[in-house]
Amino acid sequence: MKTLKRSFWGFLLFLSLLWWLADTTKWSSLNDIFAYRGVLMQYTGIIAIGVMSVATILSVRPILLERPFDGLDKMYRLHKWLGIAGLVMAVAHWLVVEGPRWMVSLGWIVRTSRRIPPAMQEGSLQHLLSLQRGLAAKMGEYAFYLAVLLIVLALIKRFPYRQFFQTHRILALTYLALVFHSVVFMRYAYWSTPLGIFMLILMGLGSISAVLALFRKRVGRSPIDGQVSAIEMHPAIDLMEVSIRMDKGWAGHAAGQFAFVTFHKNEGPHPFTISSPGEQEGNIKFLIKGIGDYTQTLPERLRVGDQVKVEGPYGRFNFDGDTQRQIWIAGGVGIAPFLAKMRERARQSDGKVIELFYSTSTHNPAFAAELSRTAAEAKVQLHYRSSKQDGRFDLETILNSVPEWREADVWFCGPESFGAMLQQGFANAGVPEKRFHRELFEMR
Repeated sequence: MKTLKRSFWGFLLFLSLLWWLADTTKWSSLNDIFAYRGVLMQYTGIIAIGVMSVATILSVRPILLERPFDGLDKMYRLHKWLGIAGLVMAVAHWLVVEGPRWMVSLGWIVRTSRRIPPAMQEGSLQHLLSLQRGLAAKMGEYAFYLAVLLIVLALIKRFPYRQFFQTHRILALTYLALVFHSVVFMRYAYWSTPLGIFMLILMGLGSISAVLALFRKRVGRSPIDGQVSAIEMHPAIDLMEVSIRMDKGWAGHAAGQFAFVTFHKNEGPHPFTISSPGEQEGNIKFLIKGIGDYTQTLPERLRVGDQVKVEGPYGRFNFDGDTQRQIWIAGGVGIAPFLAKMRERARQSDGKVIELFYSTSTHNPAFAAELSRTAAEAKVQLHYRSSKQDGRFDLETILNSVPEWREADVWFCGPESFGAMLQQGFANAGVPEKRFHRELFEMR
């Protein structure tokens, strides 16, 4: 998480510094609210379109960034933060533009004489841009209203995923409109500075990404066709394991990775963790929990023989590490990556000492027996608990169960609040952040 936080705040600081160096305004010369308004319009506008540009680039899943950000799940978390920052700065920009006008209309302040724009050579680029100000203002205003609505809807978890999938790409159109608005209204003198060059590159890459998003194209993996070959139900715990026989083109995966699966075209791709061992090119399995409107209907809608599309694999939840001891902690459907790794270890052990702590809200004897058998074959020490009866595993229980926890890497996959609590607890106990590995599977 520190990498994400540093990237987020570092980008905001870097862009702010570029603007500060590019802006030649003498703050001592600002003598009224409209003078300050002109400066703040530029700053808030640049930050808003800057963070929106990076968020748009991340939305097309550039796999080259997976390694530095430690997985696509982390990239999507950064995408979410940038989207929220874009929303905040866009609202701030709108308030800076409209606020003084409201004050004038209410009689709170008196409008000073308008600044006479500098003379422009007719036919020059600056002159051509100035002619577009009316259109750019209207496009920016309407795009702003639509973007605010779409971003807010994306942040509301109750908004159905199907509608989210269908409406979220409209943000690409609003982004393109806001790029046009930004190019026209950004102070012309900025374009000859490092800020101008950086913004040109950023908005150029963002615009290419927006066009790709409009056509549902990605710069990540290409979707591969597959066919459902088996479905195993665990109704008592709302889990189903779906086996898919992949067509040629699937390059295999590592245990712990995930993929986007399109079972039904109108629903679009959903991310699911792969539960089968790595290096299986022809067949893969997904462990799916009925926690949403769509996944709850899958047992009735999905049939053996159905054609599907799989895009991936993604993620770096790969159990790599220098230590010989690992602590695995899973909650609910978060058992999937550990199940994949145990199935892989059953075929070929890596020699590491593993303790797995798994808690689930519903207990199913058959699934528990299968999990115990898989753990035994993989030589993994399993600690199993029904959270409804006994509660989740807490930090004290885990540390007492593994006396050598100081020499262990910790791998967690499960509910967000559970993971945050454990990560903070291990950090307070002295475990370095780089040794606590956590999959951030909330992608909206």
